[in-house]
Amino acid sequence: MGERSPEFGPWLAQASILVVDDEPGMRNFLVRTLGPRAKRIEEAADTQEASAKLDEHHFDVVILDNILPGKTGVEWLAEQRKIGFFADAILMTAYADLDTAIEALRAGAVDFVLKPFRSNQILNAVARCLDRMRLERENYVLRHELRATSDHMLLRDKLIGHSREIDEVRETIARVAPLPTSVLITGESGTGKEVTARSIHALSERSEKQFVPVNCAAIPTEMIEAELFGHLKGAFTGAHSARDGLFIHAQGGTLFLDEIGELPLPMQSKLLRAIEDRRIRPVGSEREVSVDLRFVFATNSDLERAVEEGRFRADLYYRINVLQIAMPPLRDRGADVVELATLFMQKLSRQLGMPPVPITADVEAGLFAYDWPGNVRELRNLIERTLILGRFPPEVRAVPDATGEAAAAFEPEDETLEALERRHILATLAECGGNRSETARRLGVSRKTIERKLQAWNG
Repeated sequence: MGERSPEFGPWLAQASILVVDDEPGMRNFLVRTLGPRAKRIEEAADTQEASAKLDEHHFDVVILDNILPGKTGVEWLAEQRKIGFFADAILMTAYADLDTAIEALRAGAVDFVLKPFRSNQILNAVARCLDRMRLERENYVLRHELRATSDHMLLRDKLIGHSREIDEVRETIARVAPLPTSVLITGESGTGKEVTARSIHALSERSEKQFVPVNCAAIPTEMIEAELFGHLKGAFTGAHSARDGLFIHAQGGTLFLDEIGELPLPMQSKLLRAIEDRRIRPVGSEREVSVDLRFVFATNSDLERAVEEGRFRADLYYRINVLQIAMPPLRDRGADVVELATLFMQKLSRQLGMPPVPITADVEAGLFAYDWPGNVRELRNLIERTLILGRFPPEVRAVPDATGEAAAAFEPEDETLEALERRHILATLAECGGNRSETARRLGVSRKTIERKLQAWNG
């Protein structure tokens, strides 16, 4: 038992554990069970000794008997929580009464083990603690990193914005990233599906391995199997040498299959088998190759309709649609458009070596009003074009700001009723930070009315 077993997860091998029990036999059992698997394990016969050890070292998990000399384990735990005890605690008890359970939860215990128990029970309890701790830490890192907009960040690796819609995407990423679950990302073109896929990979256990993006629509139909699975020399005309496929390149990491709806039907059945069996057969090979990777899929098409029309296999759709993340269009993200425009302006001005163009109030109103059919990608292109020209295009600049001060430069003194209505709606939209639902509420009309007006003005 000299080697640490990965049976209960790699985190156990890095964990430090404190066992607190007045029975030498129980301490010995726990040390024998956990010691070979954990990085560090120590024992204490009473709460005084346990307190001293907590003062000296940090422990990830404390396994604590409830009946101890002088005070109960629950009482000691409650005291320690008040003075700075941050480890997860597992309470051992011979009596599973409700009052003790409630007191232990209030004191901060995260799990219970009822005496007598087997070694697997305590190992599973420790593994659950470590999993929960890891998830909480990764959630914190995710929230911190994805909300930051520091200049050193790569735009392709971060979700930018603070709208409720994008916050919900972050929450979902935080929950699914540590899991092996396949993810389907849906949304219009340019909404940031690859950014989301990269974020899932970056927060997963596979982050040290490769993230391999594949645009299924960009690979010729006759070559897609060889591109994905690889091929042997002479497998087909032009195969002058053997080559690994993208599945092998992603080994141990994440394979991101974008535009999955464009995959040809014959390839869909082979992909389904690869997902289920985690084995592939390179073109021309008689031997299968096992693969260990995480699958993330994306599409801007309606896969349910494709299934109904026979263009997409139903069994593959249900296999990849375990958890779906719907990316919100830019027009529904309110003030995120200005935050993104500002960040693009900062980064692209440095890359192009050109002075940034000010984003004035009338420009902000124009950004809010535009429908952004190309979403974030279109916004980035607009900012790059603006930097090259040295000014925002007229269709963006020629929009009044929230105060109406800019309107005089663009509207005649004897403006029509339609122009007055346009100016009022756009001013309210700017006041609401681009939130179309709130704009509609303030104006006493439906959101559909606002959407229809904006679409008409955008041409």
